[in-house]
Amino acid sequence: MSPTLRNTLPYTLALAVIAFVLFYLASSMSTALTFVAGVLACGILVPILVDVKKPTAQSQAVNHPVSAEGFQGDTATLYVGNLPYRANEDAVKELFGRFGTVINVRLMKDRQTGRRRGFGFVEVAATDANNMIGKLNDFEFQERTLKVREARDRQDDENQAAE
Repeated sequence: MSPTLRNTLPYTLALAVIAFVLFYLASSMSTALTFVAGVLACGILVPILVDVKKPTAQSQAVNHPVSAEGFQGDTATLYVGNLPYRANEDAVKELFGRFGTVINVRLMKDRQTGRRRGFGFVEVAATDANNMIGKLNDFEFQERTLKVREARDRQDDENQAAE
């Protein structure tokens, strides 16, 4: 069930009951016609009374104070392991976006098969990195437990291998 539908369901049910009672008391219609009139009234009134529009860029900016498009500042790269193979960049970006500003998501794929390898990197605002690590490390995502930590630089890995 979509979040929008989940948010409007209580209003729809309450309005349906009120419309049914009003139509039933105000007219001599049969119960079936009263029910149809109540459903039609809900279909018209719920979108008017409850804002069911899809989020716009402006409303998303309220949820995420800093937009990644015009972000200027320090960034940090987080390693994300144990990702479900069916997870895509948008799903990972949405998950991490709940806890701060996401600049970029790169999920690693096998060069030969093109299938995802179960890990990736998320570039985020440096000020949000520790919060994201704390909230999302050992977080259950699509039936997998994520492992999130700050990514190491490739140069550091190469230097350690040379020593």
